[in-house]
Amino acid sequence: MTAPILVRRIPFAFDEGIAPVWHTQRPEWSHMVNGASLAMPYLEPFLIRTVTEALKQVDDPALKADVHGFIGQEGVHFQSHRRYNEILKRHYPELEQVEAAMEADYRRFQKRSLKWRLAYTAGFETMTMGITEWLIRSRRQLFAGADSAIASLVLWHMVEETEHKNVAWDLYNHLYGDWRGRAWGLVCGTVHVALASRKGYAAMLKRDGLWRNPASRLRLWAMVARFLIHASPAMLRSLMPGYHPAKVRDPAWVAHWASAYAGLPEGSIPLLDTADPEIPARLA
Repeated sequence: MTAPILVRRIPFAFDEGIAPVWHTQRPEWSHMVNGASLAMPYLEPFLIRTVTEALKQVDDPALKADVHGFIGQEGVHFQSHRRYNEILKRHYPELEQVEAAMEADYRRFQKRSLKWRLAYTAGFETMTMGITEWLIRSRRQLFAGADSAIASLVLWHMVEETEHKNVAWDLYNHLYGDWRGRAWGLVCGTVHVALASRKGYAAMLKRDGLWRNPASRLRLWAMVARFLIHASPAMLRSLMPGYHPAKVRDPAWVAHWASAYAGLPEGSIPLLDTADPEIPARLA
């Protein structure tokens, strides 16, 4: 029996003066993460609505409990990202248009069949597993020396993505079990979120005067390549017969983070020490 999914209602808050380039040595990486953050208040409510609708057809009590845990975790995620995004928009007012386009996309997607929406959900969550593994295992290169609040937000989010990694997959298989539909959902979810995030980081890099800078463009392409290199194996292995997310071993850092968080007083914001190049799972 698996442990219940813990919903941590972390009150993430951000200094109003926080710099959008939260890693001064990696502006392109900063804005790639910012672009993904912009999508969360539109993507994650869509995922929540989808699994909530699917839940009406589920009788299995264990699966129902897992879906409720998924809903709880995703709800806290997008609220935290929204607080940060409001600060981003003060620096980059053109992001309002990016958000409007994402909102329109998800309104349109909401009209599609439950099967398609659940396949999109399972596909996106599968892609996220590869990103989680990359961000945690490469945290020294990606977050050392960065603003602690953003690094802590992102890595907390990834920990919880790992904790609920089975849910959308199990829910889709429970209701449909159709390999082709799930594979198409993987493509749709991955491509759509990647393109939506790109609109956000492109707008920010343009305002910063970096979008047409050759050196900046090379650094951006290098980061995009790293994204593809690390996300692709997770997506490809999900297409293999007999695959299940539970078979994938989680990075040990995930359990260390969860243990460290359990030792904090209730209501604490779990901040990582980004001055330590190892980014240990030690929380302030």
